[in-house]
Amino acid sequence: MRILLVEDEPRIAETVQRALLSEHIEVAVESDGVKGLWAATEQDYDVMVVDTMLTGLKGYEVLQRMRSRDVWTPVLMLTAKYGEDDEAAAFDLGANDYLTKPFSLVDLVARLRVLSRCGSAARSAALVAGDLTLDPSRHRVARGRTSIVLTSYEYHVLEFLMRHKGKALDTADILSDVWDADYDGSESVIDVYIRYLRMKIDAPFGRHAIRTVRGAGYLLDSEGG
Repeated sequence: MRILLVEDEPRIAETVQRALLSEHIEVAVESDGVKGLWAATEQDYDVMVVDTMLTGLKGYEVLQRMRSRDVWTPVLMLTAKYGEDDEAAAFDLGANDYLTKPFSLVDLVARLRVLSRCGSAARSAALVAGDLTLDPSRHRVARGRTSIVLTSYEYHVLEFLMRHKGKALDTADILSDVWDADYDGSESVIDVYIRYLRMKIDAPFGRHAIRTVRGAGYLLDSEGG
């Protein structure tokens, strides 16, 4: 995996770079938005990590200009701010994930491994199940006109279910697609994230899109519940 890190705080950049190198991940570092944009558009990377508050060009502007030039490398945004509006803004501009400082390096590495499997294909068609939509190109989920903010793992579990809507999927299938191959925890983590998803995409809307199929796993209703 080859990573581009665009971060203007030397201490954070050095810490992240050291952590990635310890995982045998190749990493290039740029310290401002202008250099980061040049590297993103002129070099090939598997994933980019971009701080929002950069000198030269802000991280959101780097992201926006990348996408306008049809550069679809997966991007994880780093920010010191937190709020659903900030997350929505990042995803609207084409971010694939969003992490708030301070963050766990273990979490960062896990997220990067997930994103590296997404590839840098151009915009994909939105996935639809009734009024439930998932737009891979904007990393956005909605029920009708209501946007729904999901964490990285919630999003990727839902995406897998929606790509196989109407089909029962066992926990092993979901785990192997969404989690890193090095994950050695319990498959029950899938049950946890299914519960989180139901709380966000079903319960507030009086729906039952994600169904438990006894002995088979989970199924996303083709009509969105």
